[in-house]
Amino acid sequence: MITAFVVLAVNTSFYDFKMNDIDGKAVEFSKFRGKVTLVVNVASQCGLTPQYEGLQALYKKYHDQGFNVFGFPANEFRGQEPGSNAEIKEFCSAKYSVKFQMFEKSVVKGEGISPVYKWLLENGPRKDDIEWNFAKFLIGKSGQVLARFEPKVKPSDVVITEAIEKALAQ
Repeated sequence: MITAFVVLAVNTSFYDFKMNDIDGKAVEFSKFRGKVTLVVNVASQCGLTPQYEGLQALYKKYHDQGFNVFGFPANEFRGQEPGSNAEIKEFCSAKYSVKFQMFEKSVVKGEGISPVYKWLLENGPRKDDIEWNFAKFLIGKSGQVLARFEPKVKPSDVVITEAIEKALAQ
């Protein structure tokens, strides 16, 4: 009798994922292994949209030290990200000069949730759903979730900058 075992790949680290960027090109997260990443679900028609400016400032300040920002446009909250990937990219570039990594529109809550967001929720400090646009997850160099910040916590808030600096120092 022959017994076959099927081994399913399990993402044990944030850096085990692969997703398409905003231009539809596959991005292996493994190329960011050993770096610190702030993951944010973003929207262009939200009261919190000006946080793009703060996210870009964080990226610019810490990028050379091994820090990245990953933006995931999402439309789950009152339809505040209705545009296509091309429209979102144009908006981010023209209005906020975004240079950090933007990904294709993703589902971050409910039916059809992206595998990345499912993993973030299962492996983060809290297991509850994303509450609104601009929820932030800080990923450490090893690919584990270090912290989760509420949407209204601005990127420039000391609680975020101190967490980034601590993660970069590890």
